[in-house]
Amino acid sequence: MTSFFTDDNLSLAHQIIDRYPRRRSAMIPLLHLAQAQAGWVSPEAMAEIAALVGTTPAQVLGTCSFYEMFKREPVGKYLVNICTTMSCALAGAVELAAHAEERLGVRVGGTTADGLFTLAAAECQAACTEAPCLQVNYRYRYRVDAAAFDELVDGLAAGALDEEIPPHGVVARVRQRIPADRAVGAIAPEQVEAAPAWLAAPSVGRSAGDPSDTGAAG
Repeated sequence: MTSFFTDDNLSLAHQIIDRYPRRRSAMIPLLHLAQAQAGWVSPEAMAEIAALVGTTPAQVLGTCSFYEMFKREPVGKYLVNICTTMSCALAGAVELAAHAEERLGVRVGGTTADGLFTLAAAECQAACTEAPCLQVNYRYRYRVDAAAFDELVDGLAAGALDEEIPPHGVVARVRQRIPADRAVGAIAPEQVEAAPAWLAAPSVGRSAGDPSDTGAAG
């Protein structure tokens, strides 16, 4: 059977699974991996993730559909989310969204014909003091007006912001690597008989009798 994942990503998927005492715990990281590869999470990706972690495609879909960041339909290389809730709306987000629709030639929810931009409205992005704000692939832009939006679109289209804003689905450029001697140990909780070796290692800069020790008198 043909794998959805590339050879490199399939190898990485197994590395991710090995970190967890139960394979199903790797489901969300594997969904991120699938989205990083394709830009969205397809039914084929969910079926393969189900097989990898020993569950059903329906259960993977249940997790995938719960989180807004996972897209189950293709989106553009750049997902532009304009915040439209109260603080941003009062500061001009409605006008900004209208300008964005005109500039990109699509309505909110649409993707440009070249597949470069998807325009979306978002709930509060927790940057109310910087209204109106938006996110491109979940990277913030603050106090955006029409001119700043045009400059942003021009920069993205020209590739001038590639170092700052990777394609949709890329969560981070540097992937976590855990040395074997620092790993918690992928065994089920009920099988744990002792603390991991790294937990007993002495803390740097602390001496005996340090009042920060849990056993020190108050």
